[in-house]
Amino acid sequence: MKLTFSRTLSKKKVMSTDGVVIGTIRNIMVDYKSGEVTDLILKPESGFDTSSYRTEDDKLFIPFEAVKDIRDYIVVDRFMSKK
Repeated sequence: MKLTFSRTLSKKKVMSTDGVVIGTIRNIMVDYKSGEVTDLILKPESGFDTSSYRTEDDKLFIPFEAVKDIRDYIVVDRFMSKK
């Protein structure tokens, strides 16, 4: 994956590899010591079933290791995205 500035991720839609739109980026979590991005924090799409995903309040967490591509959408592996 090529290098991407965090500001380009703002408000991007996140889609699973099977074409389902999961939500919109709200923020990212970074490991303070290593500087690595650990999670994408999303606002889930209305009607999206978040039951098998890690959530907190109205936020949905996707591990950054699930990211497969960043272009018009951020594409994530749907199996790696779940709890």
